[in-house]
Amino acid sequence: MTDTRRRVKVYTLNEDRQWDDRGTGHVSSCYVERLKGMSLLVRAESDGSLLLESKINPNTAYQKQQDTLIVWSEAENYDLALSFQEKAGCDEIWEKICQVQGKDPSVDITQDLVDESEEERFDDMSSPGLELPSCELSRLEEIAELVASSLPSPLRREKLALALENEGYIKKLLEIFHVCEDLENIEGLHHLYEIIKGIFLLNRTALFEVMFSEECIMDVIGCLEYDPSLSQSRKHREFLTKTAKFKEVIPISDPELKQKIHQTYRVQYIQDMVLPTPSVFEENMLSTLHSFIFFNKVEIVGMLQEDEKFLTDFFAQLTDEATDDDKRCELVNFLKEFCAFSQTLQPQNRDAFFKTLSNMGILPALEVILGMDDAQVRSAATDIFSYLVEYNPSMVREFVMQEAQQNDDVSRGFKLDILLINLIIEHMICDTDPELGGAVLLMGLLRTLVDPENMLATANKTEKTEFLGFFYKHCMHVLTAPLLANTTEDKPSKDDFQTAQLLALILELLTFCVEHHTYHIKNYIINKDILRRVLVLMASKHAFLALCALRFKRKIIGLKDEFYNRYIMKSFLFEPVVKAFLNNGSRYNLMNSAIIEMFEFIRVEDIKSLTAHVIENYWKALEDVDYVQTFKGLKLRFEQQRERQDNPKLDSMRSILRNHRYRRDARTLEDEEEMWFNTDEDDMEDGEAVVPPSDKTKNDEDIMDPISKFMERKKLKESEEKEVLLKTNLSGRQSPSFKLSFSSGTKSNLSSQSSASNLPGSPGSPGSPGSPGSPGSVSKSTSQMAAITTKGGLVGLVDYPDDDEEDDEDEDKEETLPLSKKAKLESS
Repeated sequence: MTDTRRRVKVYTLNEDRQWDDRGTGHVSSCYVERLKGMSLLVRAESDGSLLLESKINPNTAYQKQQDTLIVWSEAENYDLALSFQEKAGCDEIWEKICQVQGKDPSVDITQDLVDESEEERFDDMSSPGLELPSCELSRLEEIAELVASSLPSPLRREKLALALENEGYIKKLLEIFHVCEDLENIEGLHHLYEIIKGIFLLNRTALFEVMFSEECIMDVIGCLEYDPSLSQSRKHREFLTKTAKFKEVIPISDPELKQKIHQTYRVQYIQDMVLPTPSVFEENMLSTLHSFIFFNKVEIVGMLQEDEKFLTDFFAQLTDEATDDDKRCELVNFLKEFCAFSQTLQPQNRDAFFKTLSNMGILPALEVILGMDDAQVRSAATDIFSYLVEYNPSMVREFVMQEAQQNDDVSRGFKLDILLINLIIEHMICDTDPELGGAVLLMGLLRTLVDPENMLATANKTEKTEFLGFFYKHCMHVLTAPLLANTTEDKPSKDDFQTAQLLALILELLTFCVEHHTYHIKNYIINKDILRRVLVLMASKHAFLALCALRFKRKIIGLKDEFYNRYIMKSFLFEPVVKAFLNNGSRYNLMNSAIIEMFEFIRVEDIKSLTAHVIENYWKALEDVDYVQTFKGLKLRFEQQRERQDNPKLDSMRSILRNHRYRRDARTLEDEEEMWFNTDEDDMEDGEAVVPPSDKTKNDEDIMDPISKFMERKKLKESEEKEVLLKTNLSGRQSPSFKLSFSSGTKSNLSSQSSASNLPGSPGSPGSPGSPGSPGSVSKSTSQMAAITTKGGLVGLVDYPDDDEEDDEDEDKEETLPLSKKAKLESS
């Protein structure tokens, strides 16, 4: 059997002056060779790992607090604490520490907490202790001055604390307090306020235990009512005794637990309400007070968890139909405070807390509470549910699936609306708050429950698959019911602000499902025609709701799923969007930008099916929109698709030539140019394009015939294409800007605005009849040409960064060309 005497929790003090739980284990003291001395070792009870290894330093100040705590500092701003399960274990380890340091185990602190100055050391040698004035009414001012003068010096604070402990001085002061109140001695009461406040700043656990005892705490609070800076005294005791009432929803049989609850409440009240806000210098002096409250809370939770009779009676009354409404309201409020209280615990303590509540049946109890008519009770139950979901959503999911499985036989009277999640959805839908504050909270909880990111996967089963299957089968219809009921016509049947807010929340969750769920939401949307119903909300007078509907569709299109696309096209679901776009008119607002962005996404991502559907059905409505190029770009995409479908050979050649366009190998470019110049002029007819060597295997007539037809069609559409194609920036140097135009027949003229010199000896060279500006010029020709490529049947210039190096070679080649070749170049 495990020795519970040595069972401890290890705590460290964080930067916020709060204690962090580092784990539970068993402590021992032994000699550690590596540390060269006796050390404290704590090994975790779960896996035996080392939680703490701390050498007992002869100069370290160890403090013993509340009989079960040992606290010390290992370095600056690094405080440690051991909280023992039993007092005997604490005493045993304390004796070991005192033995190493050569101290008497009866002391509560082994060393001075801080280093002393030379002057203080001298004072220490000359006066071994601090002598307090006799505790009399006439000497209260002297006592107050002594306390105030001792606070700046750590050594004097320590001596003052020891003197107060040893002489029972605090109880004597409280007796004088009663005398001053009876005599209405305001000056004496003001002195007592300063004395008690100073004792708090001594930061001494032993003094707190005296001050917070049952017989003293109310008198201490009474002393703190008489603040000299206030014109009238406060009524703290009146509030604690008359206004604040302690309610036992279930009788607590343990007197120690009851006393601990009273003490913790009153000390928390002192910290929050009675003591003045501490200054920056005083804040650290109250760290022991924070620790006192913290460890009290941990102890209360532990004692309640261990009291099985209390929790059993509590949940029995909570779920009992015979319990009256007032009693049940008190029970629910207690459970809410209990759960809120758990948020201050460390993770390990919080885990144990919620596991205990789960084992006691908190989720079935919540199901009963949520079914009640009392709005206040339901609100408290919602808060409790939020604590459970935030702590462990898998626990909630497992419960609701087990519940549905056990009651899956409808013939036995099982109703889907009593499922816990469906009750949560109904509370969200029926929220009476105009701002839907509760609905927003519940929607966040539902989102957490359906989020695949926090779902577990094991070797035997996947929580995601099981729970989503359950959710879409049993719960999704409840969530979408308000949406479907409000979108039976072309416009929302109810368009008030509260309804719009609710539908926006539902759409937000559905959009989340589209993004994170796969076939479940897809099947539901397509089978139930959800998108059509959602797009009815585009006609809402509330812009935020219309945008939510548009965002839902945009999320679907963003998936680029052909199942969704076919559903959209079959049902003509772009019509509400186009109608909203046209109704918005020329207003430049979020609706306008969002709709244009959706069509731009279709164009950029080249979603062919949607592009064709939009142009074939809505082009006439959109063709006049010219302040953006989105719709004309869509039309161009559509025409390019048609051309590829009509000319599959052209599409194949285009893909090959496109690959050559991006080739950067200079030697390959030279080979292509050499092939062009070496081709016999008799084999080339006007308007023929030169095919790279890789395409020689194709029959020239088969390839050139569709190109000619393509160029003829392009001529008919020249005016429309110039708006788009002439704006296209070709890669290359920034100085030249190239333009593409079409001449008669199938010939293409290439014009360049480059300022570079023309080829010598060519018709475009200076002084020749064909040079620019001369009367005999027939057509402009390019002077510098890196490569000629054919893409989509068009002859275009591609300017590469390494063209500068090739220009000289091109000039040398052209100087040696035969006259027939030069004439051919001029005529083209």
